[in-house]
Amino acid sequence: MKPILRKVTPNPEFSFTVRRDFAEAMINSWHYHPEFEILYIKRSTGTWLIGDHIGHFETGNVILLGSNLPHCYKHEPDYLRNEEGIGGETIGILFLEQIMGRGFFDIPETAPIKQLLEKSAKGLQITGKAERKCAKIIDKMQKMTSHKRYIALLSLLNIIAERKEYQALSTGVFTSLIENDSDKIKIIFDYTMDHYDEKITIEHVASLIHMTGTSFCRFFKKKTRKTFVQFLMEVRIGKAGKLLVEEEKNVTEICYACGYNNLSHFHIHFKKITGMKPLEYKKNYISKAS
Repeated sequence: MKPILRKVTPNPEFSFTVRRDFAEAMINSWHYHPEFEILYIKRSTGTWLIGDHIGHFETGNVILLGSNLPHCYKHEPDYLRNEEGIGGETIGILFLEQIMGRGFFDIPETAPIKQLLEKSAKGLQITGKAERKCAKIIDKMQKMTSHKRYIALLSLLNIIAERKEYQALSTGVFTSLIENDSDKIKIIFDYTMDHYDEKITIEHVASLIHMTGTSFCRFFKKKTRKTFVQFLMEVRIGKAGKLLVEEEKNVTEICYACGYNNLSHFHIHFKKITGMKPLEYKKNYISKAS
């Protein structure tokens, strides 16, 4: 299954789109579009596939995607429920480079923004203070008048370019993935997300795409720059983090609910991925939310 070209419906009142999606409206397939995209995960957690990168996302994340960069987001099922106050929410800004006007990038003052958009071909996750500043601006943009919305977009790009608080997600070189292997990656991606709480063997996952275990391990590492075991660990710990802050379950219950059968291994993996012990993670989240 190759990535699908998604057409963005223009609004005659605006030169670019600010779209707020709730619950089921956040569901999307492996797709791409000519527009650049700034996405704010206002309320959700899950796993994203950005080019040849597979990783965890959570509430508060902001990402800048380049033109025609294939991507999809697998949200946790709870966030896809339409119940008020429960469902997830994302805000996406989609714009073409042309809206900046002819000659915009020919002047020295706009060089940092031009360089930023070039780097976005790899997909950039915004971090630190830049992430928080951008989130606040994005949250207000849909209600802005046309000229204020345009100024806000330039402000977002300037903040990201100036602070340089971001990290590239994909390699930016994945033509072979798009043309030949995206269906295999998607099968692995979806299976892992749907069965992370069960026993998963490399041999079984390899059989889903008609490979031997050894061939699959080489294939997955080449395409995603991480081992399948590492990816599975990231998915399970991502789920555990969500349960820690949203459910009234103890650490042992969460350990088994996320596919672990050894509490010691769970603690080691959780610390490796998050940098904190499970209860420290929960305490840190509560202190930030209060």
